[in-house]
Amino acid sequence: MTGSARAAALLVSPGAVTRHWPEYAIEAACLGLFMISACVFVTLLEHPLSPARAALADPTLRRVLVGVAMGLTAIGLIYSPWGQQSGAHMNPSLTLTYLRLGKIAPADAFGYVLAQFAGGFAGVLVARVVLGRAVADAAVNYAATVPGPWGPGLAFLGELAISFGMMMMVLVVSNSRLARLTGLFAGVLVATYISVEAPLSGMSMNPARTLGSAVHAAQWTALWVYFTAPPLGMLAAAEAYLRLPGAREVWCAKLHHDNDKRCIFRCQYRRTT
Repeated sequence: MTGSARAAALLVSPGAVTRHWPEYAIEAACLGLFMISACVFVTLLEHPLSPARAALADPTLRRVLVGVAMGLTAIGLIYSPWGQQSGAHMNPSLTLTYLRLGKIAPADAFGYVLAQFAGGFAGVLVARVVLGRAVADAAVNYAATVPGPWGPGLAFLGELAISFGMMMMVLVVSNSRLARLTGLFAGVLVATYISVEAPLSGMSMNPARTLGSAVHAAQWTALWVYFTAPPLGMLAAAEAYLRLPGAREVWCAKLHHDNDKRCIFRCQYRRTT
């Protein structure tokens, strides 16, 4: 058995799942922190009694500020020691796309997805305990993502487009000499998408993120949009990337790899770079 075959066998073994639990826990914690941040900033900028909302009458400006806050949150998590170790997926759609690309073992993908859903729920729960009724106000609604006034059809197309764009950026940048900047590009896209696309769908890209808010808000409107469009968009981006003329081999499933943390993926980063 070759060295690569032995590594692949280890990655799908029950022992590997036991050894990789820290990465699963990190994924849960990172998405949990992202959701706490979302609830805090949406409450700060949208609650009717918030001084920030009173000072910033323009809803577009408030949405842009939420976008900047969440983009910075994403960047901080991706480059944090935790994010450096787990790869900072924080999104089942991203994890499933790397599974399709053969960069993560099925058992680890399963562990990641379960952890992400648990983290999304737990993060909103913490915000609910800390912020109390403020986060439940109709103007905040646990930072739930719902279709805009144009309905679920346009919300689906919006989620499909932004998910495709995010995954394509991740694949192009992370497999280039700009790999170290992948997290920065991701944060900029998060900020831009919230600023521009949120009126269509609420800007999710992430089934775990949407479900985490939906459970607490008892908000099930067009939930199918957020469970179908993000994975379809990211999987489509992967298929498109593989067919790009001159596209590089996918090195790894980490968003930030230039660090000393262990890597549990089917990784070629060290050899390639």
